[in-house]
Amino acid sequence: MTLLELERARARTAIVDEHIRCENRHDLDATMATFGVVARYDDQPWGDHRTGRDGVRSYYTELMRALPDLVTEVKHRYVASEGVVMEVTIRGTHLGPWRGLPATGQPLEFPLCAVYTFDADDKLAGERIYYDRGSVLGQLGLFHEPMRGLGRLFTVLSHPLTIARAYLRRFCAGSPHAA
Repeated sequence: MTLLELERARARTAIVDEHIRCENRHDLDATMATFGVVARYDDQPWGDHRTGRDGVRSYYTELMRALPDLVTEVKHRYVASEGVVMEVTIRGTHLGPWRGLPATGQPLEFPLCAVYTFDADDKLAGERIYYDRGSVLGQLGLFHEPMRGLGRLFTVLSHPLTIARAYLRRFCAGSPHAA
């Protein structure tokens, strides 16, 4: 790595660290200041893609309202010439509406991987996150593992319906009148 590349990597790591500090302080304006003119946020598990500074701001506004005690704890960071990848643990309490769900009051704690990209000025151009949506929904009481407790009950009740729908689709697809 050349000296210039090393300096750029340091600058980018510093902006990501500042970004996470601002998130942890729940300082929306300072969080947004870490983004450049062009901004994008991709919450991959939900297929939620926000473009532009207003779109990114709306994502953070909703998140901070839903988890007013949100904390991001950095576990590992990986720096490459194209971006920075962080492995973090997210903690918070679901105290506000989120994703169409009313507040459950449930605590959340889950691992998350974030990929940060940068513009020519080494400001954030994008943040793309990956995490286990099922784990989050399980902690909110909305998802149950199929091999345990309530999950077994839901599996037994929904399994015949799922199989019947599959056969119905197969039958309709094979029908000469299927469009």
